[in-house]
Amino acid sequence: QAHLVESGGGSVQPGGSLRLSCVASGFPFSNYAMSWYRQAPGKERELVAKITTTGRESDYLASVKGRFTISRDNAKNTVYLQMNDLKPEDTAVYYCKAVATRGRALIHWGQGTQVTVSS
Repeated sequence: QAHLVESGGGSVQPGGSLRLSCVASGFPFSNYAMSWYRQAPGKERELVAKITTTGRESDYLASVKGRFTISRDNAKNTVYLQMNDLKPEDTAVYYCKAVATRGRALIHWGQGTQVTVSS
């Protein structure tokens, strides 16, 4: 059974940093493109960053470019989101998502981790 478990969220002051982790199990992680989404109260869920299966290519929401970095370690079945220079508008629940790139069109979501940026 597929599982994605996020961790690393918390409360920080503006300008601070957090590193989110998402550990996968129950499916062939290296065959899945990974991404991070976030959802703030009253807003739609939005794509923050995505990374290919090999980690060689990534893309970002315009408002986080230069501040956030997505990476993955296929040996550890883990995807990361390093978030620097956090702003109050980054406050949201952050989710990781796995999308199969081979075989059946499977998608898996984590349960989310809260990030709060406030002074």
